[in-house]
Amino acid sequence: MSFLPRHLGPDAAETAIMLETVGAADLDELVARAVPATIASSEPLGLPAPMSEHEALAALRRVAAKNRVMTQMIGQGYADTVTPPALRRNILENPAWYTSYTPYQPEISQGRLEALLTFQNAVMDLTGLDLANASLLDEATAVAEAVLMMRRANRKATSRRVVVDARTLPQTLAVLRGRCRAVGIELVVADLAEGLPEGELFGVVLTQVGVDGEVVPLAERAEEAHARGALVAVATDLLALTLLRSPGEQGADIAVGSAQRFGVPLFFGGPHAAFLACRKGLERNLPGRLVGVSTDSSGRPAYRLALQTREQHIRREKATSNICTAQALLAVVAGAYAAYHGADGLRAIAERVHGLAARLAAGLAAAGVRVVHDRFFDTVLAEVPGRADAVVAAAAERGINVRRAGADHVSVSVGEPHDERDVDAVLAAFGAAATDDAGGAWDLPAELLRTDSYLTHPVFTLHRSETAMMRWLRSLADKDLALDRTMIPLGSCTMKLNAAAEMEPISWPEFASIHPLAPEDQTLGWRELIAQLESWLTEITGYAAVSVQPNAGSQGELAGLLAIRRYHLSRGDRQRTTVLIPSSAHGTNAASAVLADLKVVVVATAGDGSVDLDDLAAKIGSVGEELAGIMVTYPSTHGVFEEQITAVCEAVHAAGGQVYVDGANLNALMGLARPGRFGGDVSHLNLHKTFCIPHGGGGPGVGPVAVAEHLVPFLPGDPAAPDGGEDSFPVSQARHGSAGVLPISWMYIAMTGAEGLTASSRTAILSANYVSARLADVFPTLYTGPGGFVAHECILDLRALTKASGVTAEDVCKRLVDYGFHAPTLAFPVAGTLMVEPTESENLAELDRFVAAMRAIHAEMTAVADGEVALEDSVLRRAPHTAEVLTADEWDRAYPRSRAAYPLPELRRAKFWPPVGRVENAAGDRNLVCSCPPVEAFAAAG
Repeated sequence: MSFLPRHLGPDAAETAIMLETVGAADLDELVARAVPATIASSEPLGLPAPMSEHEALAALRRVAAKNRVMTQMIGQGYADTVTPPALRRNILENPAWYTSYTPYQPEISQGRLEALLTFQNAVMDLTGLDLANASLLDEATAVAEAVLMMRRANRKATSRRVVVDARTLPQTLAVLRGRCRAVGIELVVADLAEGLPEGELFGVVLTQVGVDGEVVPLAERAEEAHARGALVAVATDLLALTLLRSPGEQGADIAVGSAQRFGVPLFFGGPHAAFLACRKGLERNLPGRLVGVSTDSSGRPAYRLALQTREQHIRREKATSNICTAQALLAVVAGAYAAYHGADGLRAIAERVHGLAARLAAGLAAAGVRVVHDRFFDTVLAEVPGRADAVVAAAAERGINVRRAGADHVSVSVGEPHDERDVDAVLAAFGAAATDDAGGAWDLPAELLRTDSYLTHPVFTLHRSETAMMRWLRSLADKDLALDRTMIPLGSCTMKLNAAAEMEPISWPEFASIHPLAPEDQTLGWRELIAQLESWLTEITGYAAVSVQPNAGSQGELAGLLAIRRYHLSRGDRQRTTVLIPSSAHGTNAASAVLADLKVVVVATAGDGSVDLDDLAAKIGSVGEELAGIMVTYPSTHGVFEEQITAVCEAVHAAGGQVYVDGANLNALMGLARPGRFGGDVSHLNLHKTFCIPHGGGGPGVGPVAVAEHLVPFLPGDPAAPDGGEDSFPVSQARHGSAGVLPISWMYIAMTGAEGLTASSRTAILSANYVSARLADVFPTLYTGPGGFVAHECILDLRALTKASGVTAEDVCKRLVDYGFHAPTLAFPVAGTLMVEPTESENLAELDRFVAAMRAIHAEMTAVADGEVALEDSVLRRAPHTAEVLTADEWDRAYPRSRAAYPLPELRRAKFWPPVGRVENAAGDRNLVCSCPPVEAFAAAG
């Protein structure tokens, strides 16, 4: 059977009903009236014919078989690990976890927030620092964020100079070089063995476990840096920290690294959750998300995202970073891995890993092979003059990958799955053999070892059996609303079907167990898949080339803006440093522009929601030769197809600028129009929106960047290239970013083909217009296009009724929880409104269920406006309602329990019970707590 009917919600009969409601004879008429003729594509997409689920999986199996699964002992920032089956099945392969959205609505996100708080708590304990965020994108970009954080936080320093340990991972240095150069930071890479280089500096990046495997003490360099007025960040390894003194104990202000080896597969380079922890006093400079603890309306502990004013959609160019998508799902896995093993289990793994590395070192030394360092955790660097290639080849013949560290050195990294047979096989590749007498020569010295306790919270001891872990994860999932329960009608954040057939391949060993630095003859399948996917995305967008390296939409934005900036510089136009951004744009646009060292000038919005052409002309004139380009979202963030988009592009091009088309809303364009054909020079795409990679509670994401021919030379380069990416500006740690989830998008396109992608866009437009039409008499749509239609989303205007009743759009969001719905996008891009995107995957029954809920809420708001009930006593202001509140012996509210719990009859058949009442946001920020609260806190609240 064709996959398309599985993907599209409405069938033919439902589509007919919806078309009648919106006033269109058929989908062709609807699209013709909604999409401007000036941008419409005249030819179909040149994609392969669609395959069934079975056919696509079989085809992808053939591609995967071209990869060679080896024992991976390459290291260089990637460690082979074991994903416990209980975590793989109950998290990675569980739609309750992978289809949830970023936890901006805390009342229906308590499960994933608790899981992320567990991750934060593990990171804080192991790093010895006071706060940790809820994951970043990868280690390299986390180090870059740490450098920018030190620059922001160190207000006393006048220097723009940062010193970085030469032992830092090469891909980290490559990313860091580009990021520092973009914002004018002087990067000094130095051997810090004898001390810091002379001169002023604002920060120092130390490496606790170097790429060469050596473990070094940190305290002396940290003290020296602080004495010179610098802040200190330390790149470290979480598993090693179960044995080693923590960065916090040794004076670090910040600690960063990757949590990949906590149960997350290699995935050919990602997605992997990075971490960033810091001491108190730096929290308001922390990038990304921070989960905190507050209380709900009943006084019970409740989790929420803390310090949300740092979020870029609010602070825009003043945001602390451009991070939007994180690696939440992988952070959940890493946190659960820490809980599953506990302190003693993790330490046992670390001791075993170090013991195997010591066995390797002893065998090499006994055979006369020089071991370069005697203080190491998991990585042994051996000197083999002129023999490196031969040793690497001999290991490969035995099914093992090791790292060539130059012509005279070979590096071997031991991971959790490895055993004595693996080590002995590596020794044989060197021409050596195991020895039973290591003599303690390779033990880590006492001054490097930690003596304090860690992971002492009960969460790290209560879930050690598989039964307990399974039940804990189920209990957390039950506290959340994800796509497995309900539509998530978030405007600008497409939440569509993530089909099981699309998800299945990411767990195949032929994809999941491949090291990103494995020899090319072992990765033929991966490179074929990536080349096909990039070519398909090129065809869909109308550009000349695509790079899948950016591992989030924000990173795709940055890559696109860096391409524009570097293009201008290559032409000698150094003065082109200003980018125009419409006031309605995604907040990451402005934040990304700042990271590309571009000034932001805002362009006004016209009354119909489109770019104000008069103001655009005025701003182009005022900027003059400084114009670098414009960032526009299309369809616009107001949910309409702007007819004048070609005029906007022409005006910017005439002034010498480039046009960046934000591809966040590409779900309305596939098969209908191509940004690269109607005036765009560069776009980023969101594979975690349009192309079915699930949001995973806030990530993983993939944000490929697509460019016109003249920008192809400025695509992100390979961070592992021999020149270190000196002029290639990589934006992610791995060459292909979060490759591990690319099979999802490959499967989606393979199963839908050109007609299916076009049908997806057409149905998404129909669904949005259906919701808009059904609610027009109660919550009118704020903006429509010239044909009276919206694109794939609509903005419901609540402001008139809010003025009459006092009931806010936020009240409506909280009340929707009682109806079993995730709220639409709140107050963006217009305050007092809700932006709704139904997607193509929701059927008519689900759309009608949402419409019924909104109409019922309108009646509740009207009752307040008419004075039938006071606002503060209303069911809206006191929503959402927990089962605990509704079953209490005392009930003193002005409405019956039944109205609170079952406002519509169908809720009696299936009801989501929110775990907490309305969360007190301000209280959580005033009393910032970002670690797991004691169990007694929950009991005391009763």
